[in-house]
Amino acid sequence: MAVTVGASRLDLGALRRLPAEARPLVRPGTVSAGIVHLGLGAFHRAHQAVYTEQALALAGGDWGIVGVAPRNADLVRILAAQDNLFSVSTLSAADRHTRVVGALADVRLAAADPHAVVALLADPAIRVVTLTVTEKAYQLDPAGGTLRPDPALVADLTTDRPPATVPGLLVRGLLARHAADAGPIALVSCDNLPANGRRLRGLVSQALAYAGTPQPVVDWVGAQVGFPGTMVDRIVPASTPDTLAAARHALGVEDLAAVAAEPYAQWVVENDFPGGRPAWERAGAVLCADAGPWERLKLRALNGVHSATAYLGALAGCETIADALALPHLATVLRRLLAEDVAASFTPPDGVDVVDYGEQVLARFGNPAIRHRTLQVAMDGSQKLPQRILHTIADLRAAGRPARWAALVLAAWIRFAQGSTDDGRPLPLDDPLAEQIQSAAAAASPADAVAAIFALDEIVPPEIAADAQLHADVTAWLTDLTHHGVPPTLAGAV
Repeated sequence: MAVTVGASRLDLGALRRLPAEARPLVRPGTVSAGIVHLGLGAFHRAHQAVYTEQALALAGGDWGIVGVAPRNADLVRILAAQDNLFSVSTLSAADRHTRVVGALADVRLAAADPHAVVALLADPAIRVVTLTVTEKAYQLDPAGGTLRPDPALVADLTTDRPPATVPGLLVRGLLARHAADAGPIALVSCDNLPANGRRLRGLVSQALAYAGTPQPVVDWVGAQVGFPGTMVDRIVPASTPDTLAAARHALGVEDLAAVAAEPYAQWVVENDFPGGRPAWERAGAVLCADAGPWERLKLRALNGVHSATAYLGALAGCETIADALALPHLATVLRRLLAEDVAASFTPPDGVDVVDYGEQVLARFGNPAIRHRTLQVAMDGSQKLPQRILHTIADLRAAGRPARWAALVLAAWIRFAQGSTDDGRPLPLDDPLAEQIQSAAAAASPADAVAAIFALDEIVPPEIAADAQLHADVTAWLTDLTHHGVPPTLAGAV
């Protein structure tokens, strides 16, 4: 329902003026906080916050969310001015539905007052901490999964300075919680890491050891802290001025924290919550004993295909994922990636067919209402591709199978890192290892570029880098992409 545009801001006072179907299921201020969320970006607001609000509306509980932005002061200021309200617009080719979400009980800025965040983590009322902080914030070595402490993390773990990293906040918070005898808690990674719960447990254990934590505290963490694994899925593009304008049109008030998302959403969660949890299953979440098969399905059959579409589409000059999917022959190549490489690399969850799942993925990517930019998906390739593509390759190698289409994705990433589209326009490389990647990708020939990229063992594990057939396949694809561009390469592939 569209309403007349007004100049007022979304806040508690504006709720009565909203269309009935757009009002929140829970009014902020009526539910006590039981969750701290680290990473207050668009994905959390369109995913876990929506699930939590629906669970509160259906089953009750003191599970309001304190949203903590690591560094985005503008977002915290906007949400505070809006009484912690924001809207989510669900977009399909046929229609758009906008609803305000009231799951946030409070918002904080970690960079401004990290000690206040540590105090939150030590509060007995807080029994769940969720995280959407991107892969790189975990300080993990992408190739090995071990803690890779940088100077900021070292300072967090060995000095009394205010913590500035996510692992530092978590460790300081757990130490403070133990000292306060505040009871059990679950730390829930909702980021795209394989075995994310076990990874987070390992990260915390390594950080505690690095900090010289006394054994009784280490034992307390082992007994009192849950690390449930998860799989999260919803396409949530970055908000744009168009996102805000559409929300204003739907609500009749200004929402500067508005987000938009596709209709599809999924959340698979291991049921390991020693301090309790919201009734997320009432909102459609899947509670299970092992999220591993679901994680691999999503990382390889959705995220891996997403990266492939982003790199090939960006090279061809496509602005959005939907635009890229319309390139001649790309959908056919992606289907072969799914059927011949991804499906052969792992055992999916019971009752799930990888090829059928891939068809759903391609249909979602083709949603023209979701203007997910190829450059957004292409960010942080060094952190994403190990989980999305290299693990597929490793498992195919272990089974004695080729990885022809996964090799194309690596070649497209290397060609993307060379910094220009097929027609010569510049392409930015937004990556924490950008300098090393660009230097390697600039080698004189495709074969040299592949060899230089494969030598970056912080990205490519040595056993994969030593695969002569993979080196040859990636070199052949990179040669075609370099000399002919994306459309002829795709046409020649099928």
